[in-house]
Amino acid sequence: MTRPWLLVAGDLTPLGGMDAANHALARYLGERGTEVHVVTHRAWPDLRALPGLTLHEVWRPFGHHVLGSPLLACTGRRVCRDVAARRGVVVANGGNCDIGGVNWVHYVHAAHTPEVRSTPSRRAKARYTHRRDLAAEQTALRRSRLVICNSRRTACDVIERVGVDPARIAVIYYGSAPDRFGPVASSERSAARHALGRSSDRPLVGFVGALGDRRKAFDVLFESWAAICRRPSWDADLLVVGAGSELAQWRERAKAVGLASRITFLGFRPDVPAILAALDALVHPARYEAYGLSVHEAICRGVPALVSASAGVAERYTTELRDLLIRDPEDPMELVTRLWRWRDGIDQVRAHIAPLADRLRRRTWDAMAEEIVERAEQAT
Repeated sequence: MTRPWLLVAGDLTPLGGMDAANHALARYLGERGTEVHVVTHRAWPDLRALPGLTLHEVWRPFGHHVLGSPLLACTGRRVCRDVAARRGVVVANGGNCDIGGVNWVHYVHAAHTPEVRSTPSRRAKARYTHRRDLAAEQTALRRSRLVICNSRRTACDVIERVGVDPARIAVIYYGSAPDRFGPVASSERSAARHALGRSSDRPLVGFVGALGDRRKAFDVLFESWAAICRRPSWDADLLVVGAGSELAQWRERAKAVGLASRITFLGFRPDVPAILAALDALVHPARYEAYGLSVHEAICRGVPALVSASAGVAERYTTELRDLLIRDPEDPMELVTRLWRWRDGIDQVRAHIAPLADRLRRRTWDAMAEEIVERAEQAT
């Protein structure tokens, strides 16, 4: 008889990051007819129609993580009692619910302290939330029988910063959705650029990430972009996808330094696959990145991505792509140099990215989920 499953995850949507990974696992389990219980704040509509999948939706007061997470954990523990009593598999995400069993780690709070530069109240909230999440992470990971990490980088952080026994760790990389993040035909590229109001052949560089703190290092990219745009021969423009408390400030700063025509802030966009189709490169100089799904998805579309060498996704780069790896994400001039090299060899870099793109596309979300199911059921 198939064992029941419990998955505790804040959000399950196909829009990106750990939400997309959790959505893929829940969908895989539901489609194969497994009895699966999902404790979540938000689930994508496609999950509701799956046979055997039961949603336990949890209120997130005023949309705030800090208020909703205790309710998520409480509901997760309650549902866990029933599932565990029937020899089920229980899966938490990091410190979101201390239920033992399997823990799927997408981000290690012990590896990064958020830097928030907005109002004093937001800074105080960020400090409190980090301390609370750090403590919850330590407790949950140390009690888990199996810890699944999304990269070797994450596994090292879990071992060295949290103190988890390496024997209880498995590294399982994310999958992809080739139907949404496949190769870009010339007609799709033209349509995508037209939809963004970019009918010229000027190269487009993209940044995808939240603008609420400095983890994704948009501040470094902004300084680099200001420097490189002072060179008369630099002909690329920058598209910024992402929302957050600092978005308005960055828009104003771009105007103040004369970059309004060279940087376009798009805010939050649900159509990231279409935006990637319009790009010639993605830049992701993150200070900390457990994996980096936006980079992964850009490559699947055939778009070269400049990314921090310390990011988990960088482990998957080949030797030919070493010039795309940012060694010091704090150094704007290093990024300028790497952008310049990319622009000089734009066609060659796109050709070098093709084999990696093929490899990443071949590993689907279902392949990832199948591997997780096998390891989790063996461990519990």
